Amino acid sequence: MSSPPTRRGLPGIDGRDREPGTAILSLDLGTRTGWALLGRDGSITSGSESFKPQRFEGGGMRYLRFKRWLTEVKQSADGLDAVYFEEVRRHAGVDAAHAYGGFMAQLTAWCEHHGIPYQGVPVGTIKKHATGKGNAGKQAMVAAMQALGFRPEDDNEADALALLLWALELHDAAQED
Repeated sequence: MSSPPTRRGLPGIDGRDREPGTAILSLDLGTRTGWALLGRDGSITSGSESFKPQRFEGGGMRYLRFKRWLTEVKQSADGLDAVYFEEVRRHAGVDAAHAYGGFMAQLTAWCEHHGIPYQGVPVGTIKKHATGKGNAGKQAMVAAMQALGFRPEDDNEADALALLLWALELHDAAQED
């Protein structure tokens, strides 16, 4: 279940209004994927989507559902200009590592197919940007996003929001050059 839109018309990080028209998606990949979307109207929506394998489906169906979901997000946003994802280099277990690899493979292939630029961002980079600490815990990430006025339903959504804010700062800096 996705959470409702979290904040409308988010101004630039430094307080100036952002140019409308850019659509950026950020993802915390996994069986429960956190997502945050900057819409072309400047609004930010976010949520958490479950891709848990269902009882009577084959092992690859979760990835097909993920790919279909990406297409639905792209259509609802009237296209995407960039996709950022949390780049995880160490997993707690083999199953998590396999799932992450499957989601990342689907995402990067889907982006290549649709001609959408994508970039993985290390977990520590996202955490440091959001909290000042590269090893911040899940609750610290949720608290950091709540302090900015968001209402993440879980740490996956909080991580996706933090990643989107990192990407927006990068995007804003590139626009100034």
